[in-house]
Amino acid sequence: MTVYVRSLETAVPPTMLVQTEARDVFAAQPGLTRLGSRLVSTCFDSAAIDTRYTAVEEMTRDFRADDPQFFDPATSLLLNPSTKVRNEIFGREATKLFIEAAQAAVDACPGLRAQDITHLITVSCTGFYNPGPDYKIVRALGLDPAVQRYHLGFMGCYAAFPALRAAKSFCEADPEAVVLVVCAELCSLHVRTSNDPDTIMGSALFADGAAAAVVTAREVPEAPALMRLDHFETVLTPVGEESMAWNIGDNGFEMVLGNYVPHIIDDHIIGALGPLLARDPSVQGLPYREIRHWGIHPGGRSILDKVQSRLELTDEQLVPARETLRNYGNMSSATVLFVLKHILDQPLDGGDERICSMAFGPGLTVETGLFTKLRQGTERRPSAVRETATETSVA
Repeated sequence: MTVYVRSLETAVPPTMLVQTEARDVFAAQPGLTRLGSRLVSTCFDSAAIDTRYTAVEEMTRDFRADDPQFFDPATSLLLNPSTKVRNEIFGREATKLFIEAAQAAVDACPGLRAQDITHLITVSCTGFYNPGPDYKIVRALGLDPAVQRYHLGFMGCYAAFPALRAAKSFCEADPEAVVLVVCAELCSLHVRTSNDPDTIMGSALFADGAAAAVVTAREVPEAPALMRLDHFETVLTPVGEESMAWNIGDNGFEMVLGNYVPHIIDDHIIGALGPLLARDPSVQGLPYREIRHWGIHPGGRSILDKVQSRLELTDEQLVPARETLRNYGNMSSATVLFVLKHILDQPLDGGDERICSMAFGPGLTVETGLFTKLRQGTERRPSAVRETATETSVA
């Protein structure tokens, strides 16, 4: 059974964060030590990010509130709301992104109606509420109330792969299945000022965004397939359990992102790719750079540097990951779908082209996928990321 991605769409919230301006605000917080201030400057400047997006409207300098909770523009102080306050905003703002991305993915599939969706998989690790985003999407898009709904929660940056793998399994079990996969993350809800290096790194990297895909094995002549889902694999590295983690604290979720993570990936990336590439004789044993496209989750600039160096990839093969990082930051589970969309939106040179993709998360977990970018996908005009960013200066 051959399973295809028929559409892949993305969305970001309206407030843009300019990296240099955010750096200056974080570096000027009164509780920072001299070392903490230097770490802020170093982390923000070395992140290879120009802009990010946030659902926290207060982050703009022009926003005024009687009772600011995240940022007070009058004093330029970053505030520290409780986890409850942050999660309440998640329930309101993440719902908007889930629905926007889901609607865009369905709209990009002529020949399929919302009522044709048989399975819905939602993904997020940055907040919780119930009835959850799966329920909200069913109501907002008018899906069949009997649609099978699944939510993958708190898995982290690699979670898009288990979602796509589950979608593929549903379609292989039922040739008429149509699966809508939606990832939405509001990482910026959990930023805070701190002297802790992990917290500073998280504040420099993470952002908000959503992505959605329609996956099916059905014949849909009106919506040519963009990408074939070939194989997935999961590998746990033998070290790194304490180096990357995501915990719930009293004042938001707390990221553990040790500076040894790029070295762990450097040491174990080839072993992690082995099981995936062994699934397909056409790529097994090839030099890595001979696989045309690489959809790498940009967990950070140093991670991309290590992957490129270890696999001897060209600068061109890292463009989708680096440009996603530069323009959007790290949006956790949604990010690798932004990278894949970047690849799919580029014109083909000729026939079908292979994509090797990977994402990293707590554990340390390495999720990998082997896909095929299809020639007929170029018949559809690529759509841009849905964004309505304001032009105002932001913190």
